[in-house]
Amino acid sequence: MYQKIRAYVKKWHMLQKEDSVIVGVSGGADSVCLLFVLVELQKELGFALMAVHVNHGIRGLEAERDAMYVKELCRQWNVRLKIYEEDVPAYAKENRLTEEEAGREVRRTCFKKVLKEWGGTKIALAHHENDNVETLIWNLCRGTGIRGLGGIAPVNGVWIRPLLCVQRREIETFLEKKGIFYCTDVTNEDRRYMRNRIRLDVIPYLIDCVNTESVSHMAKTMDRMYELEQYILEEIARYKSKCIVWKKGKRIILMAQYKKIPKALRNNVLHEVLCEAAGKRKDIEEIHVTMVRELFDRQVGKRVNLPYEMTAVRIYDGIRLEKHLPETTCAEDGNELFSIRVFDREAGNLTFPEKIYTKWFDYDIIKNTVKIRHRMSGDSIVINKDGGRKKLKQYFVDQKIPQEDRDKVWIAADGDDVLWIVGYRQSQKYQITEQTKKILEIKYCGGQENGRDN
Repeated sequence: MYQKIRAYVKKWHMLQKEDSVIVGVSGGADSVCLLFVLVELQKELGFALMAVHVNHGIRGLEAERDAMYVKELCRQWNVRLKIYEEDVPAYAKENRLTEEEAGREVRRTCFKKVLKEWGGTKIALAHHENDNVETLIWNLCRGTGIRGLGGIAPVNGVWIRPLLCVQRREIETFLEKKGIFYCTDVTNEDRRYMRNRIRLDVIPYLIDCVNTESVSHMAKTMDRMYELEQYILEEIARYKSKCIVWKKGKRIILMAQYKKIPKALRNNVLHEVLCEAAGKRKDIEEIHVTMVRELFDRQVGKRVNLPYEMTAVRIYDGIRLEKHLPETTCAEDGNELFSIRVFDREAGNLTFPEKIYTKWFDYDIIKNTVKIRHRMSGDSIVINKDGGRKKLKQYFVDQKIPQEDRDKVWIAADGDDVLWIVGYRQSQKYQITEQTKKILEIKYCGGQENGRDN
């Protein structure tokens, strides 16, 4: 199996001598196998290697046992290790995610943090063929475009997945022959998680009742689809650039140009346009593409609501895509109290406006319609780069803002998540980064000192 993985790594040009590789190690069979393989490859290629283990704060003593095992394993194999302890359930609740989604986001954040601090070049994850098949089935059941048929990418920027060429049973057999122990995560048997149900119920049924080589056959199909996908995505990007124009800060899908796109690619182009407008791919599904496509045949003025506060509106020359902007509050004399705009970030530009009453925010990560309002119960703000939060009430106390003035301070908020306490502090959570595509600018134009209204 090692030679099979070695050839796969070479095929996709995953590792070079000059690389510094971060590997995620949970203690389970997949990640333990990946760590062993990387240790062996390191002897051949000479790259640097460091392991990261994340305790999700879910399984108590069992999770601590896993962390101790990973620590001992890394000691034995002479691999540097960084351990994080995170409260995934709290993160899930705070960000309105499932624990499964939250765990993934938290892990990736930890990996990227180590990548930056250590000067790493690659992050290795332990996805294998069965994981890839789970992803394919999940994508097909939810509705997917061409991207979803290629499964998990072997290489995606800094992310590499050396085990995608082997199945779970191969991994377990390999570890058993090597006499390598691994931990078992009981949450992997919890059928409340959709992926677990696919793995435990759907895939075994396909193997037992349809074809014993179901996993292998689907994996090979995904390999072919992934290669085809790269070509198709280039064509999609080309056609998308031709049918999109910007008018007054809004995306317009020109109907005349859209009709020139080959029918086989039209849905894919629309899907890419919607994902780009939303700033996210999750939850942009086939039904939303259909809703927008059908809007071309409806009368001017008709509109449909889409995920992430987006609206598609039929206009004379096509369809206008809107993402709801923050509400603007005006003073009694009719003068504008807040000026608000959204614009594209220029590549490489991370310069912030050095003005107390003009702030920039990462528009791509905003989940709700931003409200300009006064404080409400439950409001909190992220006060440092590690995600530390403080209740707004406590912040006012710490800043010695008089009780009678606290209800007068303007707040820009994403739900109960404060972006900006006008005149005081901006949230660290919404700072623009290299990943930011669009910037939300809010400028406070009136009122009294420190953002308090008249």
